Amino acid sequence: MQNEGSIHNKGTAAADPSAIGLLGLAIVTLVASSQKLGITHDVSLVIPWALFLGAAAQIYASVVDSRLGNTFGMTAFGAYGLFWLGIAMTWLIQLGLFGETLQRTADIRELGVAFVGYLIFTLFMTYGAASISKVLFFIFVMIDLLFIGLALDNLLGVEFGHSLAGFSELIISLLSFYGCGAAVLNTHYGKTIMPVGKAFIKRQ
Repeated sequence: MQNEGSIHNKGTAAADPSAIGLLGLAIVTLVASSQKLGITHDVSLVIPWALFLGAAAQIYASVVDSRLGNTFGMTAFGAYGLFWLGIAMTWLIQLGLFGETLQRTADIRELGVAFVGYLIFTLFMTYGAASISKVLFFIFVMIDLLFIGLALDNLLGVEFGHSLAGFSELIISLLSFYGCGAAVLNTHYGKTIMPVGKAFIKRQ
């Protein structure tokens, strides 16, 4: 997650992995939001997108950012990629793939606790995103709202939380599509085609 389209590391140019990472986030949140908002039903066909776009694409971006020395991008893409792996596993347990015992004894409140943990993580990552670009900052703000909604729904049983999560995911998707497009086209043309907005906080 960088402002530039390429990053130089030890004298060699490498492509910014933000584009593929943001595409993964955009696709999986678009599909997941359709289920939360009642446009589609069930999560069975959300699972492949969680595994390959939400997880694999973001984990790949994390690995590349790690090699480039980008701690923020590595942590963000890695954490959310692993999140979607965890969500896919949760859905598979709930669907009974790993047996009736796990399915029967699953406590949804434990998932809510995990969402609280991810909310804490996302709050300080939002502060970090404020030093990169406005588009990225607002993606993280919406992720904050997503985890608030998910925690309210799964930990406290607040029905509003489900709707908040669905609308937050939809906005995350749209912003991530924009961020992906900016990362690709601004680099491809060597000029600003899709502005991402100057950072709110200036780094030293």
